[in-house]
Amino acid sequence: MRKVPLYSSAQRSRVAGVKSPVVPTSLRKDSTIAAGNAAPAPAPTAITPPAARRFSWDRAVTGLSLGVAIAALILASRGAPVVKGPTQEDIDKAVLTTLENETLPSPAAKAIDIVTPSVVRVEGVLSGATGEADMEAGVGTGVVISDNGTILTNMHVVAGVERVKVVFFDGMEAEAQVVGVRPEQDLAILKAKAIPDDLKPATMRSTGNLAVGDLVAAVGFPFGIGPSASSGVVSGLKRDFMSPEGKRTLSNLIQFDAAANPGNSGGPLITMDGEVVGIVTAILNPTGQRVFVGIGFAVPIESAANAAGVPPF
Repeated sequence: MRKVPLYSSAQRSRVAGVKSPVVPTSLRKDSTIAAGNAAPAPAPTAITPPAARRFSWDRAVTGLSLGVAIAALILASRGAPVVKGPTQEDIDKAVLTTLENETLPSPAAKAIDIVTPSVVRVEGVLSGATGEADMEAGVGTGVVISDNGTILTNMHVVAGVERVKVVFFDGMEAEAQVVGVRPEQDLAILKAKAIPDDLKPATMRSTGNLAVGDLVAAVGFPFGIGPSASSGVVSGLKRDFMSPEGKRTLSNLIQFDAAANPGNSGGPLITMDGEVVGIVTAILNPTGQRVFVGIGFAVPIESAANAAGVPPF
């Protein structure tokens, strides 16, 4: 580093208004004085330089000390380690490494994981003949919407049975009572007589901003197997559907293409946030076979929750 000199050793320029002192002839080196004729040389008059030109040892020492201190700070800073934050390139490399080495769950997988603890297996039970065991009349699905054990399902799942049994996510079994029905929407409301200590009700979400093409998933017990899950999209809104027997027409339904089969009835239709927007109710198959061909229907959660006396919004 170039140091600024504390003072200059070069010849200083004359200060305006200050005359150079006149050196007497007797003091000049080239003057010749006859021996014995020379008068005593007068004492030379002291020549005092202007105040601006005077050299101050105090200033020099102070300036030198300041320069040394500055130099020491510069040297110390050069020797100190410099801590730098991560650059954008470092962040991009870390993200790329994670994506290459970690398998991230899909949106559907995360959503299904959220709602599954709230899904129950619903079994209709008929009493067996004397001396015989009770018989399972059918299997459907339900979803817990309150921590007091209130469960939504389809009315056709529990129609014509003598008793209803539910099996919770943790395997606990309990008797359930049908506390309400809404035939025009094929809905039934159950109340479990016993519930797990850590029962987790599902989160419900308005269908007000649901749109065709939105991703959805269905969770349930198709053909008694499960809990099983499938995913797809919302295919249409405000659909009507007539039951195969022609006894009932359901309206204002959500149409979806996530696979659903007998046993899915009463289960939740969820968004990719794991929130319930509908109750799976029916499937359409022009051949009359009870298998899925790509068109399913769900009752909007607003209607289902209101039927249970639990307005969600």
